[in-house]
Amino acid sequence: MTQFHIYETSKDTSNRISEQDKNTVMAKKGSFLSCIIDINAEKTFQTFKGFGCAITESTGFVLSHLAEDAQDAIMQNCFGEKGNGYRFARTHMNSCDFSLGNWSCVPEKDTTLASFSFARTDMYITPALQRASRQNKNISVIVTPWSPPAWMKTNNDMNNGGKLKKEYRQLWADYFAVFLKGLKERGLHPSHVSIQNECEATQTWDSCLWTGTEEAEFAVQNLKPTLQKNELGDVKILAWDHNRDNLASRMQESFAVPGAESAIDGMAFHWYSGDQYDNVAACSRAHPDKELFFTEGCIEGGARPGKWFCGERYGHNIINDLNAGCTAWIDWNMALDMQGGPNHVGNFCDAPILIDAKTTEVLYQNTFYYIGQFSRFIKPGSKRIGCTMSPFMVPAACDGKMGNSMESTAFITPQGSIVLVVMNRTEDNMVFELQFAHEHTQDKNRTKVYTSKVADENQARSFTCPPRAIQTYIFEA
Repeated sequence: MTQFHIYETSKDTSNRISEQDKNTVMAKKGSFLSCIIDINAEKTFQTFKGFGCAITESTGFVLSHLAEDAQDAIMQNCFGEKGNGYRFARTHMNSCDFSLGNWSCVPEKDTTLASFSFARTDMYITPALQRASRQNKNISVIVTPWSPPAWMKTNNDMNNGGKLKKEYRQLWADYFAVFLKGLKERGLHPSHVSIQNECEATQTWDSCLWTGTEEAEFAVQNLKPTLQKNELGDVKILAWDHNRDNLASRMQESFAVPGAESAIDGMAFHWYSGDQYDNVAACSRAHPDKELFFTEGCIEGGARPGKWFCGERYGHNIINDLNAGCTAWIDWNMALDMQGGPNHVGNFCDAPILIDAKTTEVLYQNTFYYIGQFSRFIKPGSKRIGCTMSPFMVPAACDGKMGNSMESTAFITPQGSIVLVVMNRTEDNMVFELQFAHEHTQDKNRTKVYTSKVADENQARSFTCPPRAIQTYIFEA
């Protein structure tokens, strides 16, 4: 078999993206197979742009409680090439719920934007973004507004929904340009903007409502031309930035506006409405040239230190989003405090890194390692390849659904290595047979018969993924 390496994160062990001895992972002869995984590197799908996380004001605030070297260590572990290798950092223009309060760069009515101020952004957000960029010069910043300034809105409030007044659309596009140029002046590289975070949600925190038609009109008539006029034409525009449930219908609505397909570079989406991966796949099929960025997901309800299901939820979402055509996957807050904040409306959530401001203890949660099982090995520029699973045995606890037991995805890197990620969410060992470039037929009993060749040896190999574990296999080119 071609030279390969195996890395594992597993419950009730010390394994955290730990390289495994191949002999301990190879299944014993005669082991009962749970499934067969077929890899076809000749069948390729989307090119993947990379993983990332969000640097909010809350993230910057909790980081500021640590010494400089401790902050650098966190950024190395998240963005560094020897860490999780994040390529994207998402942040907010004006405040969001994970801010210390409502604020905007132009708090009082000023239609000239002459009073535009970076003072609040520069307190906690800019230093964190700059610290991250020192660990990885290739970091791209994704900018998203949760709300325009209150004076631009129909409800005169940054919270509780409301809409951007139509007469301020061009001014709001100019506002984007000023903010993006400010980031560039600070040595940062803004690569994408989304028009609005969660544009169908009236939240008790910073929020603003847009229809799909309104987003597209704004992109075509205001935002795209304004970016081009301000030498920001390389910044890509994403629409929707809300849940998967209405992703496909929203894309159809927005792209029906004349000029939208040229102005809008892709769609952004979240996980809070449920799995609904078919909607991601539908968008990928309908517009294979457009980006599909997962831009936000977290465990809600406050910090969950040590809870293993959190990592498994991440693994499940990443695998299924990637298999549906997702082109980038960005987590929500990189780090929060032990309560899951600060959050100015008490909307506390979990994060892959928790920081105790009093003791300065830093806790890396299993979600950090689950993301790393993908992000450290599926490098930007990798292409998803054929990866199908055929179950032989499904534990009764899984209600007959293979997706609740073993899940997988596979990519080929720009260097030609094959990366396979498998995840086991059961309490049993899952033994799988790995086959490459397989051909199969069905006999008269409709039982699948597999004939395959694995690398150089013309034989299949079987591996064991232990209970509540995720593994990454790298087969070298």
